[in-house]
Amino acid sequence: MENSAAVQFLESLLGRTLRIHTTDTRMFVGTFKCTDADRNIILAGTCEYRFPSPSAVQAAAAAAASKEDETQVTKADTIKVDMTSRLIGLVVVPGRYITRIEVEENPEEVRLREQRKGIAT
Repeated sequence: MENSAAVQFLESLLGRTLRIHTTDTRMFVGTFKCTDADRNIILAGTCEYRFPSPSAVQAAAAAAASKEDETQVTKADTIKVDMTSRLIGLVVVPGRYITRIEVEENPEEVRLREQRKGIAT
């Protein structure tokens, strides 16, 4: 990607909601404000999400198993355990720890993209 195209792409992301995954499995969701040459990213209005700890998953599995024993229901294939979250606000995510970046689309953006596809075909 040429430098001008890369700058234009980054400018198109300003003010958009990004979901940033890090090497320690955390996920940050916030409004993209800026970046730098080291790929550090600043997000505003950010929430941090963490996967449940192994002990929380084991506790949920044990609770599900005891309920199944009581009701004589067959074992479930999956156990649902919620991620923990907290509001952080303004955050700098160091570029060296970023593993994946996703752009969240709102329903209006999806509708406009679909309309453009219909016009192009």
